[in-house]
Amino acid sequence: MADGADGVAVGVLGSIHDVGAAEWDGCAGGDNPFVGHAFLAALEDSGSATAARGWQARHLALRGADGRLDGCMPLYLKSHSYGEYVFDWGWAEAYQRAGGHYYPKLQAAVPFTPVTGPRLLVRPGAPAETGARLTAAAIELAKRLAVSSLHVTFPTAGEMQTLADRGFLTRLGHQYHWRNEGYRTFDDFLGALASRKRKAIRKERQAVAASRVRISTLTGPAIGERHWDAFWRFYQDTVERKWAHAYLTRDFFFRLGETLANRVVLVIAEAPGGEPVGGALNLLGPDALYGRYWGCAETYRFLHFEVCYYRAIEFAIERGLARVEAGAQGEHKVQRGYLPQATWSAHWIGHEGLRRAVERFLAAERPAVEAEMAALAAESPFRRADGDGRD
Repeated sequence: MADGADGVAVGVLGSIHDVGAAEWDGCAGGDNPFVGHAFLAALEDSGSATAARGWQARHLALRGADGRLDGCMPLYLKSHSYGEYVFDWGWAEAYQRAGGHYYPKLQAAVPFTPVTGPRLLVRPGAPAETGARLTAAAIELAKRLAVSSLHVTFPTAGEMQTLADRGFLTRLGHQYHWRNEGYRTFDDFLGALASRKRKAIRKERQAVAASRVRISTLTGPAIGERHWDAFWRFYQDTVERKWAHAYLTRDFFFRLGETLANRVVLVIAEAPGGEPVGGALNLLGPDALYGRYWGCAETYRFLHFEVCYYRAIEFAIERGLARVEAGAQGEHKVQRGYLPQATWSAHWIGHEGLRRAVERFLAAERPAVEAEMAALAAESPFRRADGDGRD
């Protein structure tokens, strides 16, 4: 793309490897593991997120007049809407019925990763307008490629204003997060719950313990090849049971263990004979644990809750983490201390008629999402502020 009058240049990258890891991470920072060079490279190099799979890299790299990388954006040209978790299938269908071509589109996102994090990656000390310039460059690229739309999914709340100022429509969603209120132990957390909820969780954990399944929380070099082989089987099982598509390849998990081992938290359940029977994959940030995938080879009562939710809470308490992000879907998470948390997406749509239609849809959708979040929050298992611990 063209240089600016002040010497600022924005380039379009066909691969994450078109920029050095140190430069990219200097903009991405270290708070969110998913926007780091290593994670994006693992997706690309493993064949999980490639042009052949409908994720063609079109990352933006903004360099100042001095040649330094001031900002970048993970951006993809997409031929479908799979692996995004902010659903626009209805928009695509309506536009195509009207004679338009919704695909390809541009997507600023981390593939297959519905985790809130920065999308306008700006180097500390870069000019204040860098984020706005990245946004303008993304819109310019959308126009140049004549795509229907440009979508920024799971950006930070702070980025939403920059996007809205550039004409993006904003969409509200929600996920389930657990927050650490200074708990020293898991029992401290249970003590904050209403008595019936506390007893229910204890019974679930006791049932898992009685099954004699051994559960280990592994990080770094403690995670071996056999663990990744087992987890790959679990991942495939989950995909098959949900009649879904396996977005990630076996090689992705291998690369994750090779390049991000110290940020991987793998909870593995083993039968009494030592055979792995279930597991949950999490990634670790400085103040959060991000739950990503779960799967099992055998069914044990309440094992899912123990491996995915309770062990994650225990780990967060032990490490002093502020929260556990358990993703979307599953109202059962509320009763286990994971409460609704707002998420956002932003949408630039080139065709005025489609834009107006989507704008009307979003205006009607938001009150429904807000009402759903309020209803879920009302089912909170925590004791009320008045100290009443009864249900």
